Amino acid sequence: YARAGWNTGNSRNGVYFRKVDTQFGEIEIQVPRDRNGMFHQHTLPDYKQHSDVLENMIIKLYSKGVTTREIADLIEKMYGSHYSPAQVSNISKQMIPKVEA
Repeated sequence: YARAGWNTGNSRNGVYFRKVDTQFGEIEIQVPRDRNGMFHQHTLPDYKQHSDVLENMIIKLYSKGVTTREIADLIEKMYGSHYSPAQVSNISKQMIPKVEA
């Protein structure tokens, strides 16, 4: 919130909120923005809504032979994050190149 950008055409312009599913549940973060959209936060990748911890958990469970519906139920019960069986299937498709290799 430095005022260095005052009257330069690119001053601060409030914040926007992002919800992210993590291993600790859903959290909401505030990301600052500027008038020209030149500020980029480096905490989370752009457009990402789930942490890598949950995705890694899904991949590990899938590799052990747990079905996509069971994984979706387990993730919801353990972490409170809702994943549909289709989302679990899409995440588990990341394993296919590793298995083929």
